[in-house]
Amino acid sequence: MQALRYWDYYGMTETFTELYDKASKQESFKYLYDIITSRENILLSYRTIKSNKGSKTPGTDGKTINDIEKLTDNELVTEIQNKLKNYRPKKVRRKLIEKDNGKWRPLGIPCILDRIIQQCFKQILEPIAEAHFYNHSYGFRPLRSTHHAMARVQSLINQASLHYVVDIDIKGFFDNINHTLLIKQLWNLGIQDKRVLACIAKMLKAEIDGEGIPIKGVPQGGLLSPLLSNIVLNDLDQWVADQWEFFPLNKPYKSRVGERYAKKRTNLKEGYLVRYADDFKILCRDWKTSQKWFHAVRQYLKERLKLDISPEKSKIINLRKHESEFLGFTICANRKRNKRVAHTGIKVNKKQKIKAEVKRHILKLKTSPTTQNALLFNSFVLGIHNYFNRATHVNIEFSRLAYDLRTFIYNRLKSVGKYEHPINAPPTYKKFYSLGFKTFKISNVYLFPLANVRTRNNMNFSQGLTPFTETGRERIHKQLQMDIKREISILMKSAILTRSVEYMDNRISRYSMTMGKCEITGTFLSASEVHCHHYIPKHLGGNDKFNNLRILHKEVHKLIHQTNKQMIDTLITKLGITTPMVQKINKYREKCGMELI
Repeated sequence: MQALRYWDYYGMTETFTELYDKASKQESFKYLYDIITSRENILLSYRTIKSNKGSKTPGTDGKTINDIEKLTDNELVTEIQNKLKNYRPKKVRRKLIEKDNGKWRPLGIPCILDRIIQQCFKQILEPIAEAHFYNHSYGFRPLRSTHHAMARVQSLINQASLHYVVDIDIKGFFDNINHTLLIKQLWNLGIQDKRVLACIAKMLKAEIDGEGIPIKGVPQGGLLSPLLSNIVLNDLDQWVADQWEFFPLNKPYKSRVGERYAKKRTNLKEGYLVRYADDFKILCRDWKTSQKWFHAVRQYLKERLKLDISPEKSKIINLRKHESEFLGFTICANRKRNKRVAHTGIKVNKKQKIKAEVKRHILKLKTSPTTQNALLFNSFVLGIHNYFNRATHVNIEFSRLAYDLRTFIYNRLKSVGKYEHPINAPPTYKKFYSLGFKTFKISNVYLFPLANVRTRNNMNFSQGLTPFTETGRERIHKQLQMDIKREISILMKSAILTRSVEYMDNRISRYSMTMGKCEITGTFLSASEVHCHHYIPKHLGGNDKFNNLRILHKEVHKLIHQTNKQMIDTLITKLGITTPMVQKINKYREKCGMELI
């Protein structure tokens, strides 16, 4: 939603729609360079990067977004246009982060100006690539999530009775992508502007600090890398789908998958692929077909994409007897009356990590029982509940976790908090948690109970939802139900050291009460767009009480306090402020002792 507003601010919505439309008609693009280096695209790229928390991470030149902010719009546009005329990316900074299995993932962090350039390319290439991508790949794509991938797997098990899973793990996928092949794949998608392809080739060959120039792979950490990795594996998606799902029909034959008429049972391999980034599964009906798929995919990856699979992690699993793992969840097909249904839970190592993280938060609370630490704990609990509540057995899983941790939590917190049923709990607590669970109250904040979580239905992705068509955008605005839990979780993490405990708590309660909407424009606000306004300013006798706070879009908040006439006119146009909204704004300005608009 925030991205769509940015597109409108910089007049790029029509451009993206046109690119998507042409790509859908299999047209090729020979003149993309001028669109990529246009003023509007560069400024949109800067705005997108600025709102990303990674923008504060320095590259090898030590610069962050704070250094770029000093430039005027014209200076930034000119600098990027000049840099691209003879593009030479700076060295990429190497950083290692620990993976779930204890191994280390190498990240490549480009310099801030190179990140803005990569974002410029991504914005223009994404609508073209999206028009070609397979419906059931879900990683690093607009509006899609891990939950959609899980929902697809569950529906194939429940509705189509596909109980055999081919699990394939590509060995070091991001580090082994073939550069020459990738450029050919971009060309085949219709991206045939040689200047654009030359720049991408240079990005792929950017020197890694301390390691030299890479001969293969894309740096994880680069903004263009997720899109390029999806382009590489799109060939696999389409090949698998062509083997069965899209294979031409001779006679109509009803399929249990239900989305189309399927083929008569011949020598074809029945199988449906679900992919999230480089993590993918093929669901089949029997062991023999699974074996055929396993060997066919291994051979395709090796011969066509020059990628190897990891033998110890790649296997065929019968879900009636064993569990498969996917995106932090476990999946199996258990008996329910006269059929088998998908039962999902939490991976063992994920549960261990959750326990370790809970203990870390509790120890922090014991040594420093502040409001901020209590809110950080709540943010963590809300986050894991929000991710795992799609598991069919999430209640049992979290009850066990809470049972294992109950003595540890009680013994550490009994000296710094009060253990009780919540009395006069704030609206946020009541919205997400029942009052029947005892919990600790620390620094006037009730901790969210670990065991109090309910399963949510996992919904399949609606394929008409795309930001690149007019009808798709209408559906996003009308149908996409905003889940404010994630945004509240982010707000809880933000520390405003100059503000009172009352303010911090009431700000979250007010955001929760308004369902995350701006109280003047009525638009949904992500956590990064939220500003909290004192209706009666503190210097005029206002306080931090719930009734004196208002949730506003940060640009609307600027408008309320703005004195510059030219800036007021710019903001009104930019935000699409209507006459009734101006009347509301004037009421706010009047309370602040400001001149009316």
